[in-house]
Amino acid sequence: MSNLPPLNTETIWAIINDTIDDATVNQLVWHCLGYRYDESAGKWDASGVAQEWQNEYPEPPDFIESRPATVKLTRSIPPENKQLLKESLGFKGYKIGEFGPRQTRRATAANWLLSYMQKTSLKEPGSA
Repeated sequence: MSNLPPLNTETIWAIINDTIDDATVNQLVWHCLGYRYDESAGKWDASGVAQEWQNEYPEPPDFIESRPATVKLTRSIPPENKQLLKESLGFKGYKIGEFGPRQTRRATAANWLLSYMQKTSLKEPGSA
């Protein structure tokens, strides 16, 4: 997971525009949640993951494939950050007929990552 793209608005747009693969989207979220893969043990280390995630997901879930995991991700976004894609990036949403569950889950991951950036002050230079 050391080859992850930087967590910035360009990466968020790449998630929304589907130019980053699903595996990388998952890995970005996993990394921010605190999951680490222990190469020597050959398994996931969740010791840095919040207890409410550890209990339900001792190993990182596939947010693109799993509706329950994505619902949990959505619920973990603070209310004031629920519209960050729209408010911060001007994302107008997908057009009817051009999206399905996969795109919706990618947008959820993008919004969660944007919220994470805001919460941890990983804002891009020059941003408010």
